Amino acid sequence: MHIRKSRGRTPLAWAPTVVGKTRRVCIKMADDCQDMTPRIAIVDDHALIAEACRRLLEPAGDVVGTFTDPRVFLSNAAALKPDVVILDVSMPSLNGLSTLYELKRLIPDVRVIILTMNEDPDIAAESFRLGASGYVLKRSAAAELPQAVLEVMKQRHYLTPLLTKELVESLVHGHVRKHVHQLTPRQREVLQLLAEGRSMKEVATILNVSARTVAFHKYRMMEQLRVQSTAALIQFAVREGLV
Repeated sequence: MHIRKSRGRTPLAWAPTVVGKTRRVCIKMADDCQDMTPRIAIVDDHALIAEACRRLLEPAGDVVGTFTDPRVFLSNAAALKPDVVILDVSMPSLNGLSTLYELKRLIPDVRVIILTMNEDPDIAAESFRLGASGYVLKRSAAAELPQAVLEVMKQRHYLTPLLTKELVESLVHGHVRKHVHQLTPRQREVLQLLAEGRSMKEVATILNVSARTVAFHKYRMMEQLRVQSTAALIQFAVREGLV
């Protein structure tokens, strides 16, 4: 869903107030020496945050769309052809990591910057493993997000300095959660929807599969994760930041 431009001040403390006429920043690519204005898409289930990101990034590129539903975004991604996607992690119906996985399948060369409140270095490590180019915390977005866009457009990675030490330690010592890696993208989708309180029939309708298929994924996950109940499965999803 494309959000119309709102009037008045942006209702977020970290969103900047733009005074006067702003100049769009063109990024010179090293490989072809051509000026390029990045096409940016924003995906966050909170409309106010998505709007604030749009205002923050308009001077740095062409914001081609803002979306509060990741599934709607994925259905439009190929047509929009974004160069950079700003993506939240915790979203209903489809979390940011699953969205990232599906997006990279659709557009392998797209640069994805995770923008989240989650300061868990394991989530950051998993994001990069799935193909993210950047990881920025919402509390430092005003200072870091435009710079992150510049960096990823230069084929570099960007990681917020607020997490650098913790993430390096996590990678060096192998603390990235291995249980999450055991789940397939479809299993993650099923698990997230179940954790949101949806019935297996509702999950089947959303994913366009049979209830029997959902049940298979559910019990397969319980077997893989060695849990004995749906409640324990949901507790795992919450603990691992999947919802």
